[in-house]
Amino acid sequence: MATNVNAAYVTAGKPKVGGAIWRAPVGTPIPSDAKTALNAAFKSLGYISDDGVKNENKLDTDDVKAWGGNTVASLLKEKTDKFEVTLIEALNVEVLKTAFGSKNVTGTLDDKVVIKSNSSETEDAIYVIETVLKGGYIKRIVVPAGTISEVGEVEYKDDAVIGYELTITAKPDGSENTHYEYIEKA
Repeated sequence: MATNVNAAYVTAGKPKVGGAIWRAPVGTPIPSDAKTALNAAFKSLGYISDDGVKNENKLDTDDVKAWGGNTVASLLKEKTDKFEVTLIEALNVEVLKTAFGSKNVTGTLDDKVVIKSNSSETEDAIYVIETVLKGGYIKRIVVPAGTISEVGEVEYKDDAVIGYELTITAKPDGSENTHYEYIEKA
């Protein structure tokens, strides 16, 4: 029996040089490929931890059984699409705006940065994750409407960098898609 296996299709994701994750306000033109330069409104979120980016694209269904026990349908109850990342540039104002909300972070490092921690929701944003794959391919993941749905504990200690562990929940766009993936030859 012939198989269609090919070791050349096995790959790993490395961060793109110059930034792996970007954020822009909703309404910014959304990229539709892996190569086109991002709009100037996209701001780099800098280095991320060596855990990389994790995507949980989960379907929750209910099975419908017929008399006799056969499963005859699986009905979709819920679909969640989440990305987990730890941003480790704790002095990057764009990282702080992502973690706390743009309205809650003011100033610059040259003057003074003020961060307000409160219960106001962070604004939706467009997120782009860029990776380099084996064989000279690049991959761009585009989240057209993402919201920060969880912020993990922040540790302040002398043997670890300060990082903001964030969960980005992808919401459906006008076409009911929660994210897009584009793979192209570099």
